[in-house]
Amino acid sequence: LTVLFLSPQPSLLKAIFNVDPDEVRSLIFKKEDVNVQDNEKRTPLHAAAYLGDAEIIELLILSGARVNAKDNKWLTPLHRAVASCSEDAVQALLKHSADVNARDKNWQTPLHVAAANKAVRCAEALVPQLSNVNVSDRAGRTALHHAAFSGHLEMVKLLLSRGANINAFDKKDRRAIHWAAYMGKNGCASLLRLCLFSVMPAHRRLTCRSGAVPADRGASVSQKERSGFCWAGAVCVRLWLFSLRERGLLCSPAFVSFGRFTTHALSCLEYLLRNDANPGIRDKQGYNAVHYASAYGHRLCLELVTRTSPSVSVCLCVLQAYHGHHPALEVLVQSLLDLDVRTVQGHTPLDLAAFKGHVECVDVLITQGASILLKDYSQKRTPIHAAAMNGHLECLRLLIGNADPHAAVDVQDGSGQTPLMLAVLNGHTDCVYFLLSKGASVEAKDKWGRTALHRGAVTGHEACVEALLQHSASLPVRDSRGRTAMHLAAACGHIGVLGALLQAAQSLNTVPVIMDNCGYTPLHWACYNGHDTCVEALLEQEVFHKMEGNSFSPLHCAVISDNEGAAELLIDTLGPAIVNATDSKSRTPLHAAAYTDHVECLQLLLGHNAQVNAIDALGKTPLMMAAENGQTNAVEVLVSRAKADLTLQDANKNSALHLACSKGHETSALLILEKVSDRNLINATNAALQTPLHVAARNGLTVVVQELLGKGASVLAVDENALCPMYSRLNGKRPSA
Repeated sequence: LTVLFLSPQPSLLKAIFNVDPDEVRSLIFKKEDVNVQDNEKRTPLHAAAYLGDAEIIELLILSGARVNAKDNKWLTPLHRAVASCSEDAVQALLKHSADVNARDKNWQTPLHVAAANKAVRCAEALVPQLSNVNVSDRAGRTALHHAAFSGHLEMVKLLLSRGANINAFDKKDRRAIHWAAYMGKNGCASLLRLCLFSVMPAHRRLTCRSGAVPADRGASVSQKERSGFCWAGAVCVRLWLFSLRERGLLCSPAFVSFGRFTTHALSCLEYLLRNDANPGIRDKQGYNAVHYASAYGHRLCLELVTRTSPSVSVCLCVLQAYHGHHPALEVLVQSLLDLDVRTVQGHTPLDLAAFKGHVECVDVLITQGASILLKDYSQKRTPIHAAAMNGHLECLRLLIGNADPHAAVDVQDGSGQTPLMLAVLNGHTDCVYFLLSKGASVEAKDKWGRTALHRGAVTGHEACVEALLQHSASLPVRDSRGRTAMHLAAACGHIGVLGALLQAAQSLNTVPVIMDNCGYTPLHWACYNGHDTCVEALLEQEVFHKMEGNSFSPLHCAVISDNEGAAELLIDTLGPAIVNATDSKSRTPLHAAAYTDHVECLQLLLGHNAQVNAIDALGKTPLMMAAENGQTNAVEVLVSRAKADLTLQDANKNSALHLACSKGHETSALLILEKVSDRNLINATNAALQTPLHVAARNGLTVVVQELLGKGASVLAVDENALCPMYSRLNGKRPSA
């Protein structure tokens, strides 16, 4: 809380945090606002409650502080006092009628907060004020759930003694005992179990809606809950796997390396199995209690389980490989005939061990004859791909060293990617150099025609690109879209990679201007994406001064993407003449700027004498482009500053005013009308003999219609359908006689 009450703090807050009652009293006397809020809507009373200072709390309340004020999380001062375990503060607030039933945004009351924070004395003060201790929060949990989850035995005893419902279940259909077992809280679980069997027949099995049960006399230790998890699984996972290290129950380090654990945990497992716990029951992920337990590599556990249920050895082998427990894996592989068992996705133990970088497990599996080039089902990748992709160099050495190097080093996955491509993609330089030293092909292509060099250009891993160039990677190689590595580096803005590629190209005596399938060069792509440093690097090469490629020039690309810096670089380097270059539709960069309302680029082009009235293949000027698309900023610049010709008409004889009205762009139309005084222009007709008044009336532009009428627009003009503007407003329907 103190961190969030930062600057600038009112003097009252400073005094509270300095725990200075005299200063607080003095400030209150000076009419300091006792209900002032910070940006989190917390008041001084929240701060005093957080600090647990009963004297200051009393001062504030007596001076008018709202005792039940809520912050933006709906926490009251009472919530804050309870969270700080301050009994004195709680008593002071209760004395002044603090709401014990107030809920925060998670619907938690002060009692929930007390239960979660082990504030037993605070809870004792709250309970007498409550009519119900079983109120649930947004997750459906009562205070007893929170106490059991946190393992607060004294709090559990208090709540049970005050009438807490031991059978209350939350929105996951779990009771307090389920959470105690799940979190490994032995004391709470034992107490709750005793209470359960004191109020229920011994033969009755307590099962929540989801099917989860507490295990003891008569309760099934194999009963599943809705998610497929059983009580035995909760005990195995939480109590003696996740909590052993914290509780100091593990054996000495000499035994830990062999996966051994104390007899406490082993006895627990033996007890469960002896009471008919079924180690084969699976949850929704396909795992059972013994899978979860053995995931931590406990050899004694494995031996006990495999004696009880030998059929699980196959699945356990996969788990041991994934988690890197090579001693346990050594036990399992001795009893397996097939080491290439697969998961649902087709991953073998060797694949998983290589993916995680467990060198010892990889060594064990290779020694026992696991297949190195076996591919998974989904992406068709081998363990070699897995090791290269994740940068596990030692695993990669073992795999390549124990396979046919010609078949292994360039093996392709379902997308045609080699281990080298994946290593470059993820920036694992050491793996890249190793694969290259083993003869990996730098020219291999995937199904999109991309090489490892393409990947380095996209990701910007300069060291990997340097390694590929040292091994003579070809620069002009194109992918299925005709793009080279230089295209991709320029498009992605990786100036380091682009510089390396340009330097390598210079060693060929010339830098080839390679166009992709759309005719775009690397300069086009750098300009389009606004990578000024890449634009500058490319323009240093004379070959890019020729403006080759698609007639939608690099300047068009820069302007349409609002990259003023790139546009200025182009003009400064190539000369102002390029501002009037036209594309295949005769559109200039000024058309592009007007179309996209990029005013800065528009002004830059006009400043270099761009033709303001240039027409494209459809007869449209930049002003018409802007007006038709409602680009009001561009319209204002072109009309007011550039003095665009308003009388020009396109191929359909529409003026800029016609086009603005036809698309319903009222503001653009009004900007144009401000500069129109000629009645002939006001009444100019298009190819359909429609005046701007016809078009504006049809589109319901009331203000524009009024302005046109004020400037002398004819109400009697008829279009090709013999309709005057009034009938245009009625969509061509004449009133009946």
